[in-house]
Amino acid sequence: MDENGATPDVEDSGLHDKLPISGLYESWFLDYASYVILERAVPAVEDGLKPVQRRIMHALNEMDDGRFNKVANVVGSSMQYHPHGDASIYDAIVNIGQKELLFDTQGNWGDIRTGDGAAAARYIEVRLSRFAKEIVFNDDTTEWQLSYDGRKREPVTLPVKFPLLLSLGVEGIAVGLSTKILPHNFCELIEASISILQGKEATIYPDFLTGGQIDISNYNDGHRGGKVRVRARIEEEDKKMLVIRDIPFGTTTTSIIDSIIKANDTGKIKIRKVVDNTAAEVEIQVHLAPGVSPDITMDALYAFTECEVSISPNACIIIADKPHFVGVTEILKYNTGQTVHLLQRELEIKRLALLEKILYGSLEKIFIENRIYRNIEECETFEAVIRTIDKGLEPYKPQFYREITDEDIVELTEIKIKRISKYDGYKADELMKKWQEELAETEDNLVHITRFAIEYYKDLLKKYGKGRGRKTEIRAFNQISANIVAANNQKLYVNRAEGFIGYGLKKDEFVTDCSDIDDIIVFKSDGRCLVTKIQEKVFVGKDIIHCAVFVKNDERMVYNLVYLDGKTGVSYIKRCQITAVTRDREYDLTQGTPKSKITYFTANENGEAEIIAVSLSAQSKAKVKQFDFNFADLLIKNRSAMGNILTKYPVRKIILKQAGRSTLGGVDMWFDPIIGRLNRDERGEYLGNFGPSDSILVIYKEGSYELTNFDLTNHYVSNEVVLVKKFDPKMAITALYYDGGQKNHFIKRFNIETSTRDKKFLFISDAKNSKLLLASTDKRPRLEVILPKTATREQSKEEYVIEEMVDVRGWRAMGNKLPNDKFKDVRWLEPLPEPEEEAVIAEVPNEDVSDEDSATEDVGGEEIATEEVAYGDIKEAEAAEQEDSAGDISPADDKAKPETGDAKSDTKPKKEPKKRKDEKNQLGLF
Repeated sequence: MDENGATPDVEDSGLHDKLPISGLYESWFLDYASYVILERAVPAVEDGLKPVQRRIMHALNEMDDGRFNKVANVVGSSMQYHPHGDASIYDAIVNIGQKELLFDTQGNWGDIRTGDGAAAARYIEVRLSRFAKEIVFNDDTTEWQLSYDGRKREPVTLPVKFPLLLSLGVEGIAVGLSTKILPHNFCELIEASISILQGKEATIYPDFLTGGQIDISNYNDGHRGGKVRVRARIEEEDKKMLVIRDIPFGTTTTSIIDSIIKANDTGKIKIRKVVDNTAAEVEIQVHLAPGVSPDITMDALYAFTECEVSISPNACIIIADKPHFVGVTEILKYNTGQTVHLLQRELEIKRLALLEKILYGSLEKIFIENRIYRNIEECETFEAVIRTIDKGLEPYKPQFYREITDEDIVELTEIKIKRISKYDGYKADELMKKWQEELAETEDNLVHITRFAIEYYKDLLKKYGKGRGRKTEIRAFNQISANIVAANNQKLYVNRAEGFIGYGLKKDEFVTDCSDIDDIIVFKSDGRCLVTKIQEKVFVGKDIIHCAVFVKNDERMVYNLVYLDGKTGVSYIKRCQITAVTRDREYDLTQGTPKSKITYFTANENGEAEIIAVSLSAQSKAKVKQFDFNFADLLIKNRSAMGNILTKYPVRKIILKQAGRSTLGGVDMWFDPIIGRLNRDERGEYLGNFGPSDSILVIYKEGSYELTNFDLTNHYVSNEVVLVKKFDPKMAITALYYDGGQKNHFIKRFNIETSTRDKKFLFISDAKNSKLLLASTDKRPRLEVILPKTATREQSKEEYVIEEMVDVRGWRAMGNKLPNDKFKDVRWLEPLPEPEEEAVIAEVPNEDVSDEDSATEDVGGEEIATEEVAYGDIKEAEAAEQEDSAGDISPADDKAKPETGDAKSDTKPKKEPKKRKDEKNQLGLF
C-alpha cells in the first residue's frame, strides 16, 4: 500500500517484470523448505542437536556458575541467539530436561509417564549436568558463527564427544520429510562405540525411559521402512485383576486408560473398572468381569488398546548441510569417529600448551639463573632491552622447539623483582619435570589415539553409567489374532428361509455369541458356502442350513455332508475342511450341477465322525433299502473334492444314528520359551500329543505349581516359570529349594495329587525369603553341587543321585536337607538311564498299540467304494458287495473322473516329531 492506504498497480510498481509469480513460488518455497529442514526440524549429525537445542545449551554454558537458573532466565538468554518466540524455547528445555541426561533440574518438570506438563518457566530451575559439561563443550574445538542479529557469536555445532543423538532420540517434521530416531541405552551406546574402535561389529536397539517390552525383529537398523512393536508390561495379579507396570514409549497412563475404557465400551474387552495407582512407579489396575479369562484379556489389551503400539523409525539427519537417510549403526560409527577426531584435537592443543609452558619455564629459568636481567640495567631504550635479552638467550636457543620471538622476551621483562628474588630452582625443575611427563603421556596418547579413545569411553561408563541400565526388555512378540481375543459383544441371528444373518435380527433365530469383528461362514441347501463379515443385517442367500463364526486355518473343524447331484441323481458323501477363503465369494461343495442339494450336513469342531442311517425310497430297485454308514471310513479332503458315492438310488431320508468320536487324534503342542506361548508350529520345546483331558504342568520360580489347559492364548512368562511340561499323574517332580525359616536347602520328590486347574499350589515353605532353585521331571535325576574354595580345601564338585537321597512323597512334604548347604553353584546333570527291565516293559504296549493303530489306519484310511446294496444286514452286505461294486467309484476310478476342485486336495498327515511316531493315537481320543 502507498502512504494513503491504496494498493499500487502491479505494472506501475515494476514487480511484474522483476518477479513473476512462478518464480516467486519456486524460489520462496525452496528457501522456506531448506530453512525449516536445516534450521528447525532436523538435527545435525555432529552434535545430534536441533538449532534451538544447541542455542539453549550454549546459553546455559554462558550462564553457568554452578548454581541453578530459572528457566525463564534461560529462555531469555537463549532468545539472544534463537530468532523465535519463548514458547518454542521453553518446550525444548522441558523436552531435554525430561530425558535426565544433560540437565540437572529442580521443581516440577512434569511426568512423561502420566502426561503431566511442567510448571511455568518462572517456577522451575535448571543447570548443566556434570556429564554435559564434560562431553559437550570445548571453546578451543568449537567452530563459531555470528548470531542472527550479528551481536553475538554462537557455535555452528557443539564438539560433542558422545553419540548424543542416539541417546536422546529425536522427532521432527519438516517440509517434505520427517525424522524419527528412537532413544537408545546410554551404556549400550558406549559399549558399542568401544566395539567399533576395536574393529568389531556393533548392534544397538532402542531403550525407553518408560520401560515396557520391545520386539526389534523388524527394526531394520532404524532405516525407513523398519518397525518396532512396543508393549506395556502387564502382570496377572490374580484371576480377577491385571496390573500394568510399564507403558509403551509415546503413550501416557491417561491415554492408556482412555483406550481401555473405549475398548470396553465398544465390547472388545470385558472389565469391571480401571484404577490408576501410579505414583513413583506406574500401576494401572484392570479389574476383570466375572468369568473372563485373564490371559485372553491380556491379549485383547494388546490388540485393542494402547498397551501395544507400533513405531516406525525414520533416521534422517543433516550431513554437510543436506538431509540424509541413514541407519543408526552408521550414525554411531560417525559419532565414534568424530569423538576420536575431537579427542585428537584436544590432545594436540594440550601438547602445544605443554610445549609453550616448557618453553617459557625454560626461558624464565635461563633468564633468572644466568642473571640476564642484570645486563639490561644500562640499556636506555626498550628496544635495547629486547636486544640485550635476546643476545643473552642466544646460546640456549637450539634446545627450544621453535624460534624465540620478541613477544616471548617481552614476557620475561614483565617478571617482577619479587618473583626473581624468591625464585626456587628446585621447584622450577620439579614443575618442568611434571610438564615433561605430561607431554610424553600426551604424545603417547596421540600415537595410540584409538587406545586413548577406548579408555575415554570406559571412563565415561564408569563415572556416569551407574543407574543407566536397560529399562525396556527386548523380546519376541507373538502375533495376536483380534478375532480370537475379542470379547463376544454381539449375538448372531439368522433368518434361514429369507437368507438374512446379522446381530440386528433380534426377532429371528439366535445362533451364537460373537464379536463385531468376527467373520461368519454360511452353508446353504444348494451346496454353496461363503464367508462374510458380521453386520447388523446382510443377505447371504435363501435356505440356510448352517451358519457359525469362521476361524481361519482351523484344521480341526470338519464338515460331514451328503449331497444329491442334480445331473445324475447319485448321492455323494464327503468330509472336508475349509481353512482359508476369500471373503464374500461363494464356493460350491457339490459338483456345481443345477438342482444339486445337500441332504445331510454336520459341522464338527474336533473332526468327529458320526454314523448315519440311510433310508432309500420305497420305489427304488435296491435290494437293501436301509443301511448305516460311518463317516470315519472316509478321508478328510478339501472343499472342492467330489467325494464318494453313497448310493445311486433315490434317498428318502438320512438321520443321525450314533454320535462319533474324533478321527483326528490328539494335538501336538510345542512351548516357545522366548515368547512364553504354546504353539502348533513346531517352535521351541515339544511337549507332546494332547487329548481333551490332558493338562499342562507349570512350575513357577516362587515355588508353586499349576495345572492349565493347552489353549494357545495361555501366557507363561519366561522369567517367572521354571519349566512347562505335559502333565502325567505318574510323573515325579524333583525340586531343590531354600527354606527361609530354617535357613537350609532341601531336596524333595513328589507326585501331584491335585486335579484342580488354574489354581496355584505352593509346594515349598511359605517362610520369608524361601525360594525355588531347581525343578525337574526326569525319572532318575542327578545333581551337581559346586563347593566354594575355603582355607582348608580347593573348589570341588559333588554329584548326587536324587533317588538315593529322598523318596517320592506327597507335594506337601518338606523333603530332606541337602548334605552340603554352603555351595557356590548347583545344576542338573544328565539323568541316569532307566533300568533295562522297565524299558522293555514300556515298549511292549507301545508296539501293540502301534500295530492296532496301523491296522485301524489302514481300514479307516481306505477310501471305501460305497454301494447301497453293500449296507444293511452285514451278511447280506458281504454277499452283495462284489455283485454291485461295479457301479461305485473306487479310489482308482476317482482319479479318472473329473472333480470340481484340485485332485491333490487330500488332507495330508502332518509331519510327526520323532519321539511321537510310535505314540500317535489314531483310534479317536475325543
